[in-house]
Amino acid sequence: MMQQQKGIVKYLFICAGLLLVAIGGVGIVVPGLPTTIFLLGAAVCFAKSSPCLHSWLVSHSIFGPIIKNWQENRSIPRKAKFLAIGSMLVACIYSWLIIESTELLLAIYVIMLYPLFFVYRLPNSEDLSRESSLS
Repeated sequence: MMQQQKGIVKYLFICAGLLLVAIGGVGIVVPGLPTTIFLLGAAVCFAKSSPCLHSWLVSHSIFGPIIKNWQENRSIPRKAKFLAIGSMLVACIYSWLIIESTELLLAIYVIMLYPLFFVYRLPNSEDLSRESSLS
């Protein structure tokens, strides 16, 4: 478990965590808005500030499995992976359409490569749960 913060920093982490949970909740119903990354961020904020809120989030019937998959297997749902990669590709295409500087476009594409391959290489949580149920 992470070291808990004290004072004003603790409350800033709590506020940030609540905001991230709210955005993640909206992401469940709004197509194209990711959920997983916001919930993982909220889990980190709560781990640093409030064991009670962290416990609530990890044991939540909707949010909990996403966080547990990440903590136990470093995996994300297939839908989250698809949305993340799709969003990055849309951002690259949009950049190509509006940015005239070749150097800036190249820099954007180079910077985008690491997160793109990072997300691509993550295992799908559905595949891992299927494998564990077969064992």
